[in-house]
Amino acid sequence: MRSEGSHSSDAADNVFADEVAIDFPAVDPVVERMRRSFLDEGGPHDVLSTELRLSTVEALHGLVVPLDVPMRRTCAACAGRGGTWTDRCESCRGSGESLFQHPVRVTVPAGVADGARFRFRVVARHAPPVRVELRVAVRPSAA
Repeated sequence: MRSEGSHSSDAADNVFADEVAIDFPAVDPVVERMRRSFLDEGGPHDVLSTELRLSTVEALHGLVVPLDVPMRRTCAACAGRGGTWTDRCESCRGSGESLFQHPVRVTVPAGVADGARFRFRVVARHAPPVRVELRVAVRPSAA
C-alpha cells in the first residue's frame, strides 16, 4: 500500500514527464548519447566496421589510406531539441542529431596480412567518439 506522500511524488513525476515529452521531443536520444559519451558503455553493436581491400603489392609495401568516418553531433538548427512544441525539426527529422563525415588517414604497415584487423577510436570536436574496426582483405595484383 502506498503512502499519500509517495502518491503525490509519482503524480509530480508524471507531470514532469509530460512536460519533457512536449518541450523536448528529442531528449531520449540526447540523454542516451550523453551516457555513451561520458560512460563509454558502448557494446559490440556500437562499432563501425568496414573492409579495406588491398592488392598484394599495396599490402607488401604499406600505404596511407584516407577514410571518411560518419559521426553524429547535435543538430545546429534545433540545438538538439528535435523541434518545438508539435513541429518537428526538418533539418534532423526530429532526432536532434546531424550526421557529418570526419576525414581520417589510416597508416597500413608494410607486410600487412589478409584478415588483419585495426581497431581505433575517432574523436572529433563536439561529437561523441566512434569506434572503428577496419578489416584488411588482400586481393591478387593485376599483372
